[in-house]
Amino acid sequence: MGKGGQDEGRKPGSDPLGFASIFPAWARSVEECEAEFKASAEHGLRSDDVVSMRRVYGWNELEKHSGPSIWQLVLEQFNDTLVRILLVAAVVSFVLAWYDGDEGGEMGITAFVEPLVIFLILIVNAIVGVWQENNAEKALEALKEIQSEHATVKRDGEWIHNIPAKELVPGDIVQLRVGDKVPADMRVLHLISSTLRVEQGSLTGENASVNKTNQRVEAEDTDIQGKECMVFAGTTVVNGSCVCLVTHIGMHTEIGKIHSQIHEASQEDDDTPLKKKLNEFGEALTLIIGVICALVWLINVKYFFTWEYVNGWPGNFKFSFEKCTYYFEIAVALAVAAIPEGLPAVITTCLALGTRKMAQKNALVRKLPSVETLGCTTVICSDKTGTLTTNQMSAVKLVAIGRWPDAVREFKVDGTTYDPHDGKIHDFPVGNLDANLKMIAKIAAVCNDASVAHSGQQFVANGMSTEAALKVLVEKMGVPEAAQGLPSDEILRCCDWWNKTAQRVATLEFDRTRKSMGVIVKSEAGSNSLLVKGAVENLLERSTFVQLLDGSVVLLNESTKALILDQLRGMSTNALRCLGFAYKDELGEFDTYDGPHHPAHKLLLDPSNYSSIESGLIFVGLVGLRDPPRAEVHRAIEDCRAAGIRVMVITGDNKETAEAICRDIGVFRSSEDITMKSYTGKEFMALTDKKSVLRQKGGLLFSRAEPKHKQEIVRLLKEDGEVVAMTGDGVNDAPALKLADIGIAMGITGTEVAKEASDMVLADDNFSTIVAAVGEGRSIYNNMKAFIRYMISSNIGEVASIFLTSALGIPEGLIPVQLLWVNLVTDGPPATALGFNPPDNDVMKKPPRRSDDSLITPWILFRYMVIGLYVGVATVGIFIIWYTQGSFMGINLTGDGHTLVTYSQLSNWGQCSTWSNFKVSPFSAGDRTFSFDTNPCDYFQAGKIKATTLSLSVLVAIEMFNSLNALSEDGSLLSMPPWVNPWLLIAMSVSFGLHFLILYVPFLAQVFGIVPLSVNEWLLVIAVAFPVVLIDEVLKFVGRCMNASRLGSRSGKSKDE
Repeated sequence: MGKGGQDEGRKPGSDPLGFASIFPAWARSVEECEAEFKASAEHGLRSDDVVSMRRVYGWNELEKHSGPSIWQLVLEQFNDTLVRILLVAAVVSFVLAWYDGDEGGEMGITAFVEPLVIFLILIVNAIVGVWQENNAEKALEALKEIQSEHATVKRDGEWIHNIPAKELVPGDIVQLRVGDKVPADMRVLHLISSTLRVEQGSLTGENASVNKTNQRVEAEDTDIQGKECMVFAGTTVVNGSCVCLVTHIGMHTEIGKIHSQIHEASQEDDDTPLKKKLNEFGEALTLIIGVICALVWLINVKYFFTWEYVNGWPGNFKFSFEKCTYYFEIAVALAVAAIPEGLPAVITTCLALGTRKMAQKNALVRKLPSVETLGCTTVICSDKTGTLTTNQMSAVKLVAIGRWPDAVREFKVDGTTYDPHDGKIHDFPVGNLDANLKMIAKIAAVCNDASVAHSGQQFVANGMSTEAALKVLVEKMGVPEAAQGLPSDEILRCCDWWNKTAQRVATLEFDRTRKSMGVIVKSEAGSNSLLVKGAVENLLERSTFVQLLDGSVVLLNESTKALILDQLRGMSTNALRCLGFAYKDELGEFDTYDGPHHPAHKLLLDPSNYSSIESGLIFVGLVGLRDPPRAEVHRAIEDCRAAGIRVMVITGDNKETAEAICRDIGVFRSSEDITMKSYTGKEFMALTDKKSVLRQKGGLLFSRAEPKHKQEIVRLLKEDGEVVAMTGDGVNDAPALKLADIGIAMGITGTEVAKEASDMVLADDNFSTIVAAVGEGRSIYNNMKAFIRYMISSNIGEVASIFLTSALGIPEGLIPVQLLWVNLVTDGPPATALGFNPPDNDVMKKPPRRSDDSLITPWILFRYMVIGLYVGVATVGIFIIWYTQGSFMGINLTGDGHTLVTYSQLSNWGQCSTWSNFKVSPFSAGDRTFSFDTNPCDYFQAGKIKATTLSLSVLVAIEMFNSLNALSEDGSLLSMPPWVNPWLLIAMSVSFGLHFLILYVPFLAQVFGIVPLSVNEWLLVIAVAFPVVLIDEVLKFVGRCMNASRLGSRSGKSKDE
């Protein structure tokens, strides 16, 4: 992004004059720029020129990308395989219900419950999906909000105020003042004030505002930070005023390019790993359902399509449409049984609960699927400033001059925040300052424009962070004995005291040429002096003397200078930012300076005079500052290493500082050779084989990185199959945040654009919060696997039940509306409760799962096929037991007076009308009595209501016991008892309660086609359902043995190697 117009080639026909595309205004003089754009600072553009320019360049606004229509978004929600299966099942169910409804009656109305419920699920799913898609483009809207709305423009020789910013064209002359938002990318023509500072951190990630000049830059190929004579759209003027020439507008500006990059990144949104797995599962399910439905029809074709052989050839074909429809309904019931209708709702609920857990850990999740994606993160690309560090500059070392010119004193300074009481200065004479330390404190306090305030639970800096750190240092130094007894409730009481003793009368603003700032102050005695702070080397060059411990001043000789430079080198090696302090008392014509009316004031209007004013200085000392690492980051990096997650630091800071911080926090080992692991953004982009660098084990560092470098790194990592989490806070980070699998924005320092482009926002801007969120994501994924396995095993059981019913030729045991109730309502609470399973202790000690890892392994599938087969046998078995057995396992079942039949009669019930002397006694169920005097054969249809109720109750009970099995993939219930997750026990109670509700409320019992059960019948249900726990315990034991054997063989191989 940082190459200005060079990065964007000319679009055919869109830029015939070529100004906005290829002219490097930053590398051209003011005169060349005016000539190129045919404009002058004195007269501006003529009105007719503006009109012709607008025809070429259009309006100064960001494009409005037309997103998909609401109907396109709705249709996109049906791309999901499971959703399509549900839709087909609902349509077929509706057609069958309509067909049944022609016969009238209550059962016709009941038949509509199933398709209506499925349609309701699909509608809710579509609404949620559309809502999430609609939020996707909000980053682009937030980007538009940072644009300026008005500008002051010179046209036809006159200044026009408050002209709409969108009317600007290249060549317009614009005036900027303090507080103005820059309306377009512009070349500074001349400064009205002595200095100009612009806050462009949203584009570059820099903490401090930057100085601007009208001097051209030598290199055409430079980044945004290097374009010191350019101001960019969306940035803010924080000091000074100037006149500028518009060079780029609309989509050609730096912010316009970011807009394009965000839009492009949003088009590349990939499905989350879980969604991919569920789609794969849905496709497999479609195939399985198709095969089983066809099999069911083939097995039962003899019941609705018959023929006789006449002379060796089939003839006399008979087709029963009624029976054909009946078996088609069974096939539909089988499809309903196979589809886990409740799965989308349970997944959404589990992810929503996960977001609440993460919010408690300061990770605010904006997009629900991100919770699951976090769990398989393999690479974290982190910014340095504010994420790995505190973003609060603090002094760590103070160097003062000793008693003799060849001696210096070193003081170690503690503290990592702007709290003056956070830490102390070691071996420091607090309250007994010598003259040299007093002067250092005075310069640090008075030659300083920052302040520190108390906000909530923390101290915050107002102004430049380095200056705020100096003020905190002054507070730790204390004040001289003469000033003891200052009010203790003021945050900067010592600084305030120094400012009262030395009143500032003029400021020599910092500039990049002399790299210093100076203030002229008037003492209480009325004499003036100059206090200066700045780059140590520059101050030493302009210093003639040095102040000793007792306040005496001696000539600055080469040996003293070498001693100070040696200290500077040592501090710079440790990535400290060093500032020197100097002063002078003899100011010449400024000795009596007292304000703008003084004759010498005209010299202060020209910054080129500042170096000569700040000459002949007396050097007093220096301080080393840094943005310290967060205390908890080192442990978080170690956790990442243990969890198999690689950490890559991508920062705009310089290489040496970033390397020192990375060693400090553990990204690199202290003695590690990082020649091939630390690159600047430009160095990395120049490599021919970038992927081999990114594939290295351990941490990597990319310094002086621009947004385009971040995007390239994310793109290459994703191409290699990595799941990438990327942090960012500025507008310039938004495209990379959008492109990453997990975009993480900073909650405190982050811009609205970055937050809108992200998937997650860190409320505390802390790297360790990301690591905690990854751990939570892994735990949530494990729990999701538990309830997905649970629901799928339950569905396998339902399919087995219907298949066995069809294969054995017995009456249909479970109707679609009952299966739907079980899948949606009864299974829902336990499945959701499994999302509360406690995390494994070693969740962050395992390598990240691959995004293509199977959701259901062959062994797990085999286990649940066994469990499913048992569910089928149990539900069909209890149906057969009720019809054929008077007692089972000592439980008497004849209390209701129902008639027993043989298994042969039950399996050939369709031929009942041909049986002679077949009679059926009435039986009772609750307060209802069922008699079959008029049509005994109806005993196998209307009379199956009790057997159906038993089958449904066994299915519910087995699934409740099966939820206990899902507490752990391989752990026994003896080692992980049910009470480790009390929510599961509550959920089981809720599900049983709901089942009792439909059993014992007459209206609901009629809707679901069931009747109340007696105590003996409930005993039978429990006896048939409980063995599912014992079967799975045996299978888990086999699984543990297989895992132990596999681990043993691996360790044996590693020993051999």
